[in-house]
Amino acid sequence: MARKMLSLPHLPFVLLLVFSAETLIRVQAQKTWCVARPSSDEATLLANINYACSQVDCSGLQRGRPCFFPDSLISHASVAMNLYYQSRGRNPWNCFFKNSALVVATDPSYGSCIYA
Repeated sequence: MARKMLSLPHLPFVLLLVFSAETLIRVQAQKTWCVARPSSDEATLLANINYACSQVDCSGLQRGRPCFFPDSLISHASVAMNLYYQSRGRNPWNCFFKNSALVVATDPSYGSCIYA
């Protein structure tokens, strides 16, 4: 039985797959954070806080703790959503929150509030 040889026209496709896999690995290795989308409404942000904090420890958001200030819904939602996102392995689908979140590559930490 004769062996079928890979013809040269298929080579770019194979190289593209290798390049894409390497790119994906590099992107996944980059540190990312999940923050609330600025256009999100208050009810959605509150629901996000409630859901995320039912899954992870949000004690850093309590009065007197590092991430309490600024005492705003969007700030607290961002911290809670990021805690959830980080705890689940930084997968894009863990930062969806019904399209009310964004994955960012710039560290949103401020003052003594450190986003893990």
